[in-house]
Amino acid sequence: MTDPIIHTNHSASHHRKAAEVLPFIDAYVAKKEQEIAEIEQMVERYEKRRLKEERAYQSMSTLRRLLSGRKPDHHLAVEYIHFVKKPMEQVRALRQEIEHARSIQVLSPTDIVTVSGDLVNELYR
Repeated sequence: MTDPIIHTNHSASHHRKAAEVLPFIDAYVAKKEQEIAEIEQMVERYEKRRLKEERAYQSMSTLRRLLSGRKPDHHLAVEYIHFVKKPMEQVRALRQEIEHARSIQVLSPTDIVTVSGDLVNELYR
């Protein structure tokens, strides 16, 4: 009755021996690199589409430009944030996770390491 209440946060980092984690790191890194490639492709497709739209607008005659209109600058800024900035932030975070996983590989098997929630989920699959 007088025992302290212990709150466990399952999404937080966990401590494991490096030997438990080593077999799964290569698959984890490959999965994260695939996610990075997909995000970068999405950003590249957006940039190509945006450039194509800009070229089409610039090639129009002056009268046609007046009639067709153009997206306001603040709409373009919001699109940029949604399609480029936030995904690139995800890429940076994924690259940090990859670096952390690779740093675990260089440790000795008896070392205790802090493992992210994603890596723990991969361990238990």
